[in-house]
Amino acid sequence: MATKYYVVWKGREPGIFTDWPSCKKQIDQFPGARYKSYPNLLEAESAFKGNGAASKSNGKAGTKAVKKGGLKTYTAIEITQLTAQTKIFTDGGCEPNPGEAGSGIAVYRENALEELWYGLYNPNGTNNTAELNALHQALMMAKDEIKKGLSVAIFCDSKYSIQCVTQWAVGWKKKGWKKAGGEIKNLELIQDMFACYQEIKNEIQVLHVNGHVGVEGNELADRMSILAIEQGDGEFTRYRKAINIDEILATRAG
Repeated sequence: MATKYYVVWKGREPGIFTDWPSCKKQIDQFPGARYKSYPNLLEAESAFKGNGAASKSNGKAGTKAVKKGGLKTYTAIEITQLTAQTKIFTDGGCEPNPGEAGSGIAVYRENALEELWYGLYNPNGTNNTAELNALHQALMMAKDEIKKGLSVAIFCDSKYSIQCVTQWAVGWKKKGWKKAGGEIKNLELIQDMFACYQEIKNEIQVLHVNGHVGVEGNELADRMSILAIEQGDGEFTRYRKAINIDEILATRAG
C-alpha cells in the first residue's frame, strides 16, 4: 500500500504526518480541525507551506527562519539533500513531565542508518533534561566523527536545547553563568555541552527538525527514548538487536 502524507493545518500539533493514527490524534475532537491527505511528500510540503496563515503562525516545515534570532526548521527532503557525511538525530522523552525520562539517538552515514542508541534513564527527569542529554551525547559523538575526517550535522526537535547551547550560553557565560530572569536550569549539563560545542562549532551544524512529522531519524530517536524509559537503563547503550526500521517505528511513540 502506498504511503499517504497527512497535512494538519489546524490541530493539536500542526504538521505533516505519515500515518493516519498520528494525524487522527491531532484532529480528533479538535474544534475547527483542518487536514487533508496527499499521495507524496512534495505535494504535502507544498500544501502545508502554501497555507499562509498556518505556516506563518506556527513555522512548521518552513524553509526560512521563523524569526530573527530563531531557528530554521528542516524538512525531510532538505535533510536528505544536506551533504554532511554523518547525520545524528536526537530526542528525549519524559512520562509524565516531570517524571521518567530517557534519551535516544539515530546515526546515519551517507544517508544510511547505521546505529541506534538509548539510555540515560532518570526516574525524576524532565523533557528538557532528556532532550539536553541526547544532544550532549550527539555532540560527543560528533567530536569522534570529526576526528575521522567526516562532516557532521545534528538534528534535534528541541529548540530549547539547540538555543541553550548555540545561542544563549554565550551570553550566560559572559555574565558569570547568570541570566536576568533567574536561575539557569540544567546549568551544569549546559556548561559541559557548551564546552564541547565550542571545540567543534566551526565544523558542525546543529539544526532543528519538527518532531512527529515523519522524519525517519527523528522518529527512530523518539522510539529509542521510550525504550530507555521502558528498560530503565541509566547507561547510554548501543541498540544491539538487528535493526528493522518498520518494526521499531511500530513501537510506542513518545
